[in-house]
Amino acid sequence: MRNTIYRYFFKEFISIFALILISITVIVWIVQAVNYLDFVTEDGHAFGVYFTYSILNIPKVINRLIPLVFLISLLVTILRFENSNELLIFWTSGLNKIRIVNFIIIISILITLFQLSLSLVVTHSSLNFARSILKSSSVSLFPSLVKEKKFNDTVKNLTVFVEKKKNNGEMLNIFLRDDSSVVERSKTIIAKNGYIIKRNEKNILVLYNGTIQTEKKNNKINFINFNRTEINLSSFSTKTTTYPKIQENDTLSLLNCIKPFLDESKTIINKFQCRARIDDIISELNRRLMMPFYIPFISIIICYLLSSGKESKYYLLKKYIVFIVAFSVLVFAEIMVRYSGQSILYSAAYYLLPPSLILLNYLYLTKIFKYENLGK
Repeated sequence: MRNTIYRYFFKEFISIFALILISITVIVWIVQAVNYLDFVTEDGHAFGVYFTYSILNIPKVINRLIPLVFLISLLVTILRFENSNELLIFWTSGLNKIRIVNFIIIISILITLFQLSLSLVVTHSSLNFARSILKSSSVSLFPSLVKEKKFNDTVKNLTVFVEKKKNNGEMLNIFLRDDSSVVERSKTIIAKNGYIIKRNEKNILVLYNGTIQTEKKNNKINFINFNRTEINLSSFSTKTTTYPKIQENDTLSLLNCIKPFLDESKTIINKFQCRARIDDIISELNRRLMMPFYIPFISIIICYLLSSGKESKYYLLKKYIVFIVAFSVLVFAEIMVRYSGQSILYSAAYYLLPPSLILLNYLYLTKIFKYENLGK
């Protein structure tokens, strides 16, 4: 009988949890995908790169939403059972409330392990792969990024000015400054007209009737007049950040990053490409390792709803109090993790609070439910 109740409770919870998680994830992902349109409109990446990058950010969205979704799902599950009098059936059948509390804690541990797997393995791998796609992609939409009478610097080390663009794609009175050379200080090209053409899947800028002004490192300036010249735009990269950000590095790399902890500049640039302040690195590690353990604490708080039924005149008030307290715990955890890297004391508090508060609240719940159907 008891196992049947547990299976039924778990089935109801997990269905609600999956539904809410998928729904909120889709909403958040759509909002983020709109923001990522800058990769196309400003950085010139192809739509395929944009969609792939957006999809690979889904594990990050899921990882951030799990604690909040768990809170809502568990709260909805208990309230649904209470409103349909199913909890009353559990109690009258002899099931002790502390056993339900224990089962809810087991469920929270399973969700905790799920989030840990995302934090430690999946999320950073997905984000790192997304960054590598941006790094390897070329500026495929360059023609649409060139605007009339505007200095266009979407491409790194290349500035383009076009006085006029015709409907057939011809550009008039072109100014181009190239700072990508390691031999020359800069190269300035002025041309009367030009086109951007596709050749072997590469963007080629073809210029006519102009002058190339090259400034050497010895301060000499060379002038070359041309009737026609070509510039391979595929050799230029966008200004999109291509090195891995802190959340895109694997956990082992971050642990290696904090080895030179006594570095006075607190800036780490090593073979793991971990470029961040040491306190930001510690905060990221704390988020991955400890944030999931706030989920069991949330489950303990929500279990206080089991202490009284819906017939209690304070039950409605208790629902709101429990939700506010549980939500405040999530807000507190999010704030604490941001500051946890600033000192050992903050990190210690962030790690010690969940287990200590879980233990204290569990002992209190055990005391409340001690004499309710004891032995069942």
